[in-house]
Amino acid sequence: MNRLGAARPAVVVGSDDPSVTGLAGLALVAEADRVLGVIDVVDGEVGWLKARRRGLSAGQVITSMAESMLADGDFMSDIDSLRADVAGGVLRAVRHAPASTTFAAAARRFDDTAVAAVESAMGILVARWFELMAAAHRRHLAATRPTIDLDGTDIEVYGSKKQRVAWNYAGQRVGRAHPATWAEAGVVLAADLGSGTDDPRPQAPGLIARAVANLPAGLGRPRVRADAGYFDAKVAHAALANGADFAIAAKRSTAVWRALAAVGDDEWFDAIDMPGAQVAWCDYKPAGWPEGTRCVVRRVRVDPSQVRSDPRSRRRRTIAPAQLALALAGTAGDIYAYSFILTNLDGDAEMLEYWFRERAWIEERHKESKLGLGLVHLPSGYHRVNQIWMWSAYLATNLSVFIQSLGGIDTAGRAHAKRARRELFAIPARVIRHARRTVIRFAPRPATAFTTAWANLRSLPNAAPG
Repeated sequence: MNRLGAARPAVVVGSDDPSVTGLAGLALVAEADRVLGVIDVVDGEVGWLKARRRGLSAGQVITSMAESMLADGDFMSDIDSLRADVAGGVLRAVRHAPASTTFAAAARRFDDTAVAAVESAMGILVARWFELMAAAHRRHLAATRPTIDLDGTDIEVYGSKKQRVAWNYAGQRVGRAHPATWAEAGVVLAADLGSGTDDPRPQAPGLIARAVANLPAGLGRPRVRADAGYFDAKVAHAALANGADFAIAAKRSTAVWRALAAVGDDEWFDAIDMPGAQVAWCDYKPAGWPEGTRCVVRRVRVDPSQVRSDPRSRRRRTIAPAQLALALAGTAGDIYAYSFILTNLDGDAEMLEYWFRERAWIEERHKESKLGLGLVHLPSGYHRVNQIWMWSAYLATNLSVFIQSLGGIDTAGRAHAKRARRELFAIPARVIRHARRTVIRFAPRPATAFTTAWANLRSLPNAAPG
């Protein structure tokens, strides 16, 4: 028996009763909840947040907002539309969605311990998903050392009274989400929410520890990958302390340019899949970094005419000072833009640089959570509400991965939020009760992706209790 009050809903293609919903595909979220125990896991970690056991639990509040986001809800008030969808309610993981005011009130009850518990629940769900996925997919992921990508993304807000936001370097008032993602799997493992002026380096060691703890068992030694915003010896030491290796982009400094000058012309090798780029080893190791730290440098040819005279130009910072002076004087021949990576990983410089370049995949996670799942803004004046909003978005991100993976429809690539909404979740149907069964009559016939995912998810067993 499930939340529908019947054995399981039967899928019947056709049309009949006028009980219509445009979001019948959210039944996939209910199936994911059934096989992974999404709500029960969050409830088990967070506990009950109210003095009286009535209304929605913590897991139901967050899961319901995640359902709203998967259904194109990018404002808190959009959950009211989900709440009004009575026909679709019997198919969802949370049948009675809360009002937007109820969600805000419930989110304000979360304290630091409860927010940390939501993150712990995410690790449990990732582990359950990993165990349930097809054996070939699991072997493929297990064969590759997991990469934990660190990166922050600014979320512009409006309103001077919002808590814990600040003006960033671009003159925007922002909050800043700092997710740690398992790059190869595309899931968020841990996250913090700060202001636009927060330095990510002090919080990075804790974020690394929590992300490593949330990786499933049976994987290889993790690799932490981060841009120059995390350039700090303490971040590298934190990776090693948590059983991981590191690769962190280095900030350009006088010491870096001095080390670069010692690289001979015969020490450069062509970069992989990047025409016009070359890589080499560079004898640069800042004080305090772990033993075995090495530096990979990449150079990319730049046309001198592309160098702007504006001192604020970002490209100017990537060019060695001597070459920049020649370019600005109009006497330069070949000039290059340089990037530097500090790492303790073994391997050829070309392969390490090629792997590090894949850090751009975290931008896909940012784009999906912001443009597709509501994290493009922080809707509340209360920091605590915005934290739960952020975790609702990241739960929606992970649910999309879970559903497509367990549904067997990601073999040729995973659909991002907008395409997934069209093919999986925004499916119109009539929902009727007949012979004590819930019958879904789709019109028009749903996409193959939905029917395949539906059949594969329903073949999986219920989540074990506890």
